[in-house]
Amino acid sequence: MLTITQALHDQIVAHAREDHPDEACGVVAGPVGSGRPERFIPMLNAARSPTFYEFDSQDLLKLYRELDDRDEEPVIIYHSHTATEAYPSRTDISYANEPGAHYVLVSTADTDGVGEFQFRSFRILEGEVTEEEVKVVEAY
Repeated sequence: MLTITQALHDQIVAHAREDHPDEACGVVAGPVGSGRPERFIPMLNAARSPTFYEFDSQDLLKLYRELDDRDEEPVIIYHSHTATEAYPSRTDISYANEPGAHYVLVSTADTDGVGEFQFRSFRILEGEVTEEEVKVVEAY
């Protein structure tokens, strides 16, 4: 299960809305080994595409150096889907290389009648996708 604060949830959704119609992407970092998302880090979608996201390689290198310096790790890796449901695509699955991370997808397309934005979390290990419950809390 992913437990996330309302503030972080809202920041991820706001980033998805701001970058629409392009996919948004980013990371929420937390202390190494804690599994607790704490620090919101929006990233630039280097692909600038409505159907694909890509972290800029220089930005990613800078991010990982910063995480190491702060004893943090990526707890959440998020991106948005602009025209499909919030479910990992084959490309998303192939790029999922953080076995401990929660992969959050936000859909900015109304695909199921429950509202404009879907917020879902998945674990992706060795190509296997497992959806997990998301618990939104006011504070940890």
